Amino acid sequence: METKSVAEAIEWQADHAEKNGAPNTARVIRAQLALIAREETATARRLANWHGLMLEDAVPLRVAGGFHNLLLTGTDRALEPVYAGLTNDQGQVDEIVCDLARTYDTLLLPWLDTPPQTNEAGRSAAIMAGLAWLADRIDMPFRLYELGASAGINTMMHRFRFDLGGIRFGANASPLKIEPEWRGAPPPVSDVRIESVFGCDLKPIDLTNEAEALRLKSYVWPEAVERMARIDAAIALAREEPPLVARQGAGQFVAELLQEEQDAGICRTIFHSILWQYLPEAERSRISSAMEEAGAQATREKPLAWLALETNRATFAHELTLRYWDAAEKAGEGDGTPHLLATAHPHGAWVEWRGT
Repeated sequence: METKSVAEAIEWQADHAEKNGAPNTARVIRAQLALIAREETATARRLANWHGLMLEDAVPLRVAGGFHNLLLTGTDRALEPVYAGLTNDQGQVDEIVCDLARTYDTLLLPWLDTPPQTNEAGRSAAIMAGLAWLADRIDMPFRLYELGASAGINTMMHRFRFDLGGIRFGANASPLKIEPEWRGAPPPVSDVRIESVFGCDLKPIDLTNEAEALRLKSYVWPEAVERMARIDAAIALAREEPPLVARQGAGQFVAELLQEEQDAGICRTIFHSILWQYLPEAERSRISSAMEEAGAQATREKPLAWLALETNRATFAHELTLRYWDAAEKAGEGDGTPHLLATAHPHGAWVEWRGT
């Protein structure tokens, strides 16, 4: 269970951004320490007295999204030199952030109401590689279900084109190309057949709505210009054919899904990326129990898989793990044993493959 204070959580999140190539965003996050020290605004007071788990609720990232939105909407450009790395003195950044909070308190306060939503397209590189690994063992199409799908970007992964260590998957003519720096051996050369993809989110974002799409961009760290380009490409795909995302919590979505009769010859696969840490402990337990119970009933004709790219908070590593059940007699394969297949950059810049 999380035990970090508000200040510790802000510092952790700033360190996390810094370690993942976003030092300018880290300064803006760290400036929240000055906000809570002064408590001059309603935003600062609510942040300082947060009732809940700061990291699980992603509170520092909620606030950071609000500040970025001020720039993206053209409301105020004071943070432009900070995000560009031209203003890098923490004291100066603190003053800019505190001034903005005083000026735009009523605009910033609502950003604390909802968690960040990104579901970065680059994360699909690791997910697709995991599917290739599984397809090498289970020769059947996948029916995919994404938890915490946000705008449903990764529910469109079958419409992306991938180059993963020289191995290509997906739609060759897609405007959205996923080609991370690949470390280690390439993934298996497999026929990844995706029959359908559905997602769920408590508050899904409509990519075809300009204001909502801009909100999604606000959660992207400004240093990540390639991520912005991927969102624009995803918007273009969504306008051609919107993704299918149910307005529903992950626990209920999984429970109802696993109660449905499964078609033979289809691998039912749950997947998610950088979501688990934000779910309440009770919901995580509910999903885990439901998957274990359903996995015990899986067969070779009706297998179940669980693919996750999630943060190891002790090491800051983002680990791709896969569990699958197919009543196989070989221990360690289709019996739900976790397989650590890769570590990856949280936004898809690189993937280090470990699968065998």
